[in-house]
Amino acid sequence: MDTAEAKKVLETALLCAREPLPVQSLRRLFVDADDAGRPLADGISADEIRSLLEQLRQDWQGRGVEVVSLASGWRFQSRPEMKQYLDRLNPEKPQKYSRATLETLAIIAYRQPVTRGDIEEIRGVAVNSQTIRMLEERGWVDTIGHRDVPGRPALLGTTKQFLDDLGLQSLSQLPPLQQISDTQNANSIEMLEAALQENFEKAAHAADVTDNVAPGEASATDAVQAPDAEPTQENTHEQY
Repeated sequence: MDTAEAKKVLETALLCAREPLPVQSLRRLFVDADDAGRPLADGISADEIRSLLEQLRQDWQGRGVEVVSLASGWRFQSRPEMKQYLDRLNPEKPQKYSRATLETLAIIAYRQPVTRGDIEEIRGVAVNSQTIRMLEERGWVDTIGHRDVPGRPALLGTTKQFLDDLGLQSLSQLPPLQQISDTQNANSIEMLEAALQENFEKAAHAADVTDNVAPGEASATDAVQAPDAEPTQENTHEQY
C-alpha cells in the first residue's frame, strides 16, 4: 500500500471513530489476517503510523478541523477559531461548575495523588462527597491507590479522559502559573477560581467535528480546563 492510500485509510478511520484511536489500534487497519483472524503479516510499524499521522496533520493545516494527538489517541476536532460559528448551531451554554468543584478538580490535577483530607487542608473547608462522586462519574478523577496510614485513605488522580477533554497528551501540558501552596489564602483561592473560569471557556467548545463521542461519554464541549499551576507529581494513569 502506498503512502497516499495509507493516509486515506487513517483519515477515514479517524473521521468515523467515536473516540480517540491509539496508534496500536490504527495498526490493525493494515494487518492482513486469515479466515480465523490470525495475522498473516506485521503490517505497518507504530513509527510509520505516527509518521503518516504527522503528514495527515500537515495536510489538514489551514482548514476548519485539525488532527490532534491526545492522551488516549488521535482524533479530528474543530479548531478554536471555529467556535463562534459552531455556537450558532448549538447556542446552549456549556455546563457550569461550582467554585468548589473547580477548585477540587484543580487541586487533584496539580497535586496528585491526593487524599480527600489533603484537599480539605488546602481549601480550608470540608469536601462534599457529591463533588468527588461527580468528578468520578464524569470520568475525570479516579482512585489510583491508598495512602499507607491508618484508615488507608484513597489517593485521587486524574484520568486519560480528563486529558482528552482538555485536548492534552500529558499533565505536563497543563498551563503553569503559580504553585498551589499548602497554606492557601483568600487571594490565592480567588486566583485559582479565576484561572479555572477563564480556561474553561477556551476548552469548552473544542467540539469533535463528526459527533465522535458516544452517548453518555464526556466530550470536548463539556471540558473543564484546570488552573495555571505547575504540577508537582505525575499521575500514575499516564504510565501506559
